[in-house]
Amino acid sequence: MRVFVLDKRSKPLMPCHPARARELLKEGHAVVHRVMPFTIRLKDRVGGDVQPVRLKLDPGSKVTGVALVREAEVVAPATGELQRQAHVLMLAELQHRGHQIREALTQRRAFRHRRRGTNLRYRAPRFANRTKPDGGLPPSLQHRVDSTLSWVNRLCQASPVTTLSVERVRFDTQRLQNPEISGVEYQQGTLAGYEVREYLLEKWGRQCAYCNAEGVPLQIEHIHPSSKGGTNRISNLTLACKECNEDKGTLDVLEFLAHKPETLKRILAQAKAPLKDAAAVNATRNALYRELCDTGLPVEASTGGRTKFNRLRFGIPKAHCLDAVCVGEVSAVEGWQQPVLGIKATGRGRYQRTRLTAHGFPRGYLTRRKQAYGFQTGDMVKATVPSGKKTGVHRGRVAIRASGSFNLQTPQGVIQGVSHRHCRIIQRGDGYGYSIVAQQRKESGNMGHAARAALSIPGLKAEVSRAN
Repeated sequence: MRVFVLDKRSKPLMPCHPARARELLKEGHAVVHRVMPFTIRLKDRVGGDVQPVRLKLDPGSKVTGVALVREAEVVAPATGELQRQAHVLMLAELQHRGHQIREALTQRRAFRHRRRGTNLRYRAPRFANRTKPDGGLPPSLQHRVDSTLSWVNRLCQASPVTTLSVERVRFDTQRLQNPEISGVEYQQGTLAGYEVREYLLEKWGRQCAYCNAEGVPLQIEHIHPSSKGGTNRISNLTLACKECNEDKGTLDVLEFLAHKPETLKRILAQAKAPLKDAAAVNATRNALYRELCDTGLPVEASTGGRTKFNRLRFGIPKAHCLDAVCVGEVSAVEGWQQPVLGIKATGRGRYQRTRLTAHGFPRGYLTRRKQAYGFQTGDMVKATVPSGKKTGVHRGRVAIRASGSFNLQTPQGVIQGVSHRHCRIIQRGDGYGYSIVAQQRKESGNMGHAARAALSIPGLKAEVSRAN
């Protein structure tokens, strides 16, 4: 992984090799500007020659692949055509937190309804005051666009990016559910001529999906409960009698039918997998493309088919960041076998200042101030403990207390009771968690999921947090 370089006036230069960055730091020609992603700033240089750098994106519902490549045009000896070679400078995977945002909004709405129904009955309802802009996205989807655009701006400030490439994919959800659909059936959709209940009665044979009871009143029931992220799509709805529906409650179908594997297999085979991830990508693809065009840089839009074609042609394993490398027009790829920077959106804290029990009752109150002794929860710190059971040097993310006795999250576990006097800031919390993911290839050639163990850049005299 290359090291980002800034000149004396914080203008981006070409990223350099870690050995070169180590040499500049050792000789005193540069200082550490930022730890994650690692960036140095030169003391005695203004401007310099740069090469074309392209930032490539592979947007996803949960993870967005990011690749920074240096491009060079070469002449093919056989055909004499110009070919675009990509030399990978950095790989990253941005993990979104849309699901956590959705859960937080659902919980906040429940608290608000409870307060208004119990304590403030005399006040008029205010639901009509919360209008939404035309064409706006829900917060969980808007977060995907905003976080991706935020990192595009960050990388443009750290490297001389001249062009952008994005995979503007569109999923056909009807063909994902039924590849053989065609003609009038494709044009009219799944529920043409049917109401939801009538469609389910026809689909499940007018009987309970769990006990096969016939001739009894049937209720619409979620296979994967909505309280645990289940959708209202037809693929997640089934019919159940009153007794089975009450017995299942909010249990997932895997828990409810754990002792009936044959029934579970039948229901899962008959039901279709929900396509909420594909729907999220479809909903955000145009918004992200418009935001990228507003940056003023040339934007290359590509398709998912071309990305897969490039990946198979170059023999590159499947991964979000490596899919980003293969986005758009590319004739050759070099340097893709390198560590990947894992970026996880963690947020900047919460407005809620009360901790609750499992039943929703308050069990403790947080301080009104989010800082204590110059530290804030989420900061990357280095704690040098001189004596006691916790003697040693520890690096990680800090969780503050008003008493000054902090908790430190490290790869080895949580270290409790570290005094603020022993802590020193490495990098302020910016709403993201960082780690270095080592690429591992299985025998089948696919990308393995390596443990996200945070590592420091080899040889650099920089204190990199080992917290995930």
